[in-house]
Amino acid sequence: MGKYIIGRIIQIIITFFIVMSIIFLLFRIIPSDPSSFLLTPSMTAEAKETIRKQFGLDEPIAVQYFIYLKNFVHGNFGTSFYSGRPVMSIIMERMLNSILLITTAVIIAYIIGVSIGKAIAWKRGSKTEKFFVILGLWFYTTFTPWLGIMFLWIFSFKLKLFPLGGMITPEKWILDPSLMEKICDMGYHLILPLVTYVLLWFGGYMLLMRNSMLETLKEDYIVTARAKGLKEKVIKNKHAARNAMLPIVTAFAISVSFSIGGAVLIETIFSWPGIGRTIVEATLRQDYPLVQGAFAVITLVVLLANFVADIAYAYLDPRISY
Repeated sequence: MGKYIIGRIIQIIITFFIVMSIIFLLFRIIPSDPSSFLLTPSMTAEAKETIRKQFGLDEPIAVQYFIYLKNFVHGNFGTSFYSGRPVMSIIMERMLNSILLITTAVIIAYIIGVSIGKAIAWKRGSKTEKFFVILGLWFYTTFTPWLGIMFLWIFSFKLKLFPLGGMITPEKWILDPSLMEKICDMGYHLILPLVTYVLLWFGGYMLLMRNSMLETLKEDYIVTARAKGLKEKVIKNKHAARNAMLPIVTAFAISVSFSIGGAVLIETIFSWPGIGRTIVEATLRQDYPLVQGAFAVITLVVLLANFVADIAYAYLDPRISY
């Protein structure tokens, strides 16, 4: 196991730097000058050159690349072209907002999906199973922007039950509300994007749990448990569900990481100030340091989540050895 962990860590480091190199090159081959956002026609030639030098845009691409890698190693993501703030502080601020939305949604979707998947597998062939399979497939394959826009149109624009977007109500926060009022206001804004996320993700967990349960129910130890006269509830929860959970654990760890990438659509639709919306805004503004920093963090999260999933799976299933 020790050799495997060391090998996986080396793979993560190599993969991370390959991805970072690709990101750097992609933003350099785009047919636009990143300095164009910083410069105005009224500036003197000296002022323009000073700004380009300040952000290192006057150096050759090869030199920019090595500066870029050196800064990443030291945890320096640079300064945002747009706001002038350190990129790392912006990413951490927005990342916390994304974690609030994504983690809550994935946990709820996981609990609902696993519970329903376990129940319908036990009642295979019933109308209940067919209904939930169709429902889960429909939501799992639904076009994300369409579902989000429909929710906004129905519940915010037509029924006016929820805000059209954002994370807070600025008018309320100006008056310095209490902590409970702040939590309630954020929770109120969280409902629509949260429900959208849960509906999009629960179907995958449910179908995976159902299929895993159906495979587990064919095993000899389930037949043996029934022959011993154990109660159906004990067989379902203690013997079948526990072993069927193994692939779900891996799926959970991986989905947490990839849902961060999927946050671009949800956060943009609902104007949620998370890392996904930050990437969109920074790209439109040609704020390359911020985009590169955001992609770096997302890449690292995805790689670490896969690493944790591999290790967790090995510990949960003693049949697997590295």
